[in-house]
Amino acid sequence: MALIVQKFGGTSVGTTDRIKNVARRVAEYRARGDRLVVVVSAMSGVTDGLIKLAKDITPLPSEREMDMLLATGEQQTIALAAIALHSMKIPAVSLTGAQAGIVTDGVHTKAKIKNITPRQVHGLLNEGNVVIVAGFQGRTDEGEITTLGRGGSDLTAIALAAALNADLCQIYTDVDGVYTADPRIVTSARKLDEIAYDEMLELAGAGAKVMQLRSVEFAKKFGVTFEVRSSLNDNPGTLVKEETRSMEDVVIRGVSLDKNQAKLTIVGIPDQPGRAARIFRALGDAAINVDMIVQSASHGGGSPATDISFTVDKPDLLKARTVLESTHQEIGHREVLADEGIGKVSIVGVGMRSHTGVAGKMFEVLAFEGINIDMISTSEIKISVVVKLAQGEQAVRALHKAFIG
Repeated sequence: MALIVQKFGGTSVGTTDRIKNVARRVAEYRARGDRLVVVVSAMSGVTDGLIKLAKDITPLPSEREMDMLLATGEQQTIALAAIALHSMKIPAVSLTGAQAGIVTDGVHTKAKIKNITPRQVHGLLNEGNVVIVAGFQGRTDEGEITTLGRGGSDLTAIALAAALNADLCQIYTDVDGVYTADPRIVTSARKLDEIAYDEMLELAGAGAKVMQLRSVEFAKKFGVTFEVRSSLNDNPGTLVKEETRSMEDVVIRGVSLDKNQAKLTIVGIPDQPGRAARIFRALGDAAINVDMIVQSASHGGGSPATDISFTVDKPDLLKARTVLESTHQEIGHREVLADEGIGKVSIVGVGMRSHTGVAGKMFEVLAFEGINIDMISTSEIKISVVVKLAQGEQAVRALHKAFIG
């Protein structure tokens, strides 16, 4: 008898028929004698609909109230999933993130899990229940409702699996596993049987939508091996696990495209020590994650000055511009330019540690395709470039063909 944590994403619970399908799958595992904790997302489209309602009222709603609003999406799904199991004569209890013992810090809309005390979950499991937990949410020590950011249900599942010392964690989605590229962009993309934590981290950070970045970080930290698989069939999925020596034989594991990036350029910053520190401290204080950064000499004007360009997630663009406007008097820059028409293209693979010439080949492929590179960043196992969004998919297809086939 195993203790299994299963997570079902928004597409997997997108209709009442699909919720019934989830209930049938849960029933199959329960019939084997397994104990189950089921984490669910909001039904497909619900979260976006709630965000739209708020932004129909104001473009920059209170983050506390957004958490109150968005947390209702998952609560709708947990109740429906419990009802579906009840209709099959299976005892089930739904819990909010707070009721499941998930305690977070106080950063609204992007909270981090501080600890989990799953006493109530253990108690309900011991009574023979399937426990259904609302993903994406928790509460602060003061009792405030918080959310974990987009894709936070993955983090809920991984964190619960670690806290419960579960035997298995399964992340169910609408694809069969982790692919070498998005199959909607690259028709020849192949499903991977396994992938290292570090590779999955880099792909998630580079825009691959299969897993949320922080959930993979959490899994690596606590050694939670998990499987990404489809809720629509019984095909084996992709195991995400510790790196093995054989994994280095593959130079590039995957190619990804992040369409959710925007670029900000701060023009004419006085070329003096500490200016960049003030800018990025202010952005950090506002809980805005900055990805790629490029600094260059500024053209025009009399005194020595620099330009700094950096990328943020598109939903943070307006907030970032507001922060930069508030620092204008302190920093003394000339203007701030924004560009939402960019895409971040990345190649990832632990084999890059032991193989040379990867960057040169990547740049040659893009040059042959007539694709100009705007920004570049690298890590030990990843190279990312910013290109025009309109050329992003072309870049992914060319790089996949060149490195993977």
